[in-house]
Amino acid sequence: MGSIAYSDITQAPAPLPYAKLQVLKPGLSLQPPLTRLGTGPGLILLTTPEVYDEKLLQRDDAPTAVLKWAEEGYAVFQIAAEAVETSEIGAVLKQAFDAFEQCDACQPKDKVGLVCYSEEIWHTARPALAKFPKIVASVVYVDGGEERDTDEDPSLSLLKHVSGPRRQATSKPLNKSSKEYLYPKVKGQWFAAGGADFDYASDSVAHTRSLQFLKPKMDGPYFDLEAIWEEHTYYEFADRSVEHTMSTMVQEPYVNHIPTLTGGVGRDNLSVFYRNNFIFNNSADTDLELVSRTIGIDRVIDEFIFKFTHDRELDWLLPGVPPTHLKAAIPFTAVVNIRGDRLYHEHISWDQGTALRQLGLLPDYLPFPHPLPSGNPLPEGVKVEYRVPVLGVETADKLRNRKAVPSNGMFEYAIRERKD
Repeated sequence: MGSIAYSDITQAPAPLPYAKLQVLKPGLSLQPPLTRLGTGPGLILLTTPEVYDEKLLQRDDAPTAVLKWAEEGYAVFQIAAEAVETSEIGAVLKQAFDAFEQCDACQPKDKVGLVCYSEEIWHTARPALAKFPKIVASVVYVDGGEERDTDEDPSLSLLKHVSGPRRQATSKPLNKSSKEYLYPKVKGQWFAAGGADFDYASDSVAHTRSLQFLKPKMDGPYFDLEAIWEEHTYYEFADRSVEHTMSTMVQEPYVNHIPTLTGGVGRDNLSVFYRNNFIFNNSADTDLELVSRTIGIDRVIDEFIFKFTHDRELDWLLPGVPPTHLKAAIPFTAVVNIRGDRLYHEHISWDQGTALRQLGLLPDYLPFPHPLPSGNPLPEGVKVEYRVPVLGVETADKLRNRKAVPSNGMFEYAIRERKD
């Protein structure tokens, strides 16, 4: 696993990974990995036809399970319920292994994972798994409203995503190689990958947990997430190339700048945003000072200080604000989800209050428009103002150095009375 070769940035951006979905027969399909690496271990998906159309890789609200796992770097064999209903499950699983054996992109072939999105299909498939020792780990979505199944094979390495409140408390612990997560607020087991009870946040959390469970048991695939993120930011801020920047992202990525709701959802919208509002619209002296970095199984989380001179309208950061020609240093946080070896999304947050304060756009005091806690009426002609609890560059100083500014100085803030 090496670092990204930045010496190649003058070349044309690499095309998006492409591998055609192969429909083998009704209910059975094979999707090779959709990463720049191009190869990956086999993953079997057990799904239902009502929720997962094998001919579609993209929904309006979320990627389908096939697309998501292929972008993670797996060779995905999908088994829909109709295939299980017409054939014995063992025979269907054997077809999956035959397909992996014949697929050059499925590498290595000695360890296979399984993800089941249907509790009903899981009960059908589970007894047959012992015949396939290459299946080293399984993930299943189940309904917590049902009594817990206490007959799981103790040798099975299993992760359960349990939806809804349980009727019965856990009566038997899973074995040491297994794990269970509860999702009490989702409606049912179909909350993942665009299902009938789809819940985007819970689906995202469950997917990350599945990766955390599967990858160590399947020996990957692993990618250098830090290098992928640094490649992306290099193209944004140094190379300033929309095409190269987009080449580091999955087919349908998104960026959400949370304070201003700027960014873009989907490749077309995000490309327009990068071209018209971001990559060519940052100050020449823009600098990102990294304070901390956390690397997880599928994401990079950065704390950094965004430093710039406000010499132009930065509409992604301060929309509608003319240039003040002042310098600013703003604490930022970036939560970057990386799917396989390309970015899926960026959630970017920053302290908008300190941005306004540093640029002279936020006063020390503002009118307090509510009744006072004492309930006493104010004298005629008197107004109450509160001291705005926002600081300037001190916020960046404190992030950089915990001792740079004393803590709790705002505890001294108070309202004041002012005559018209």
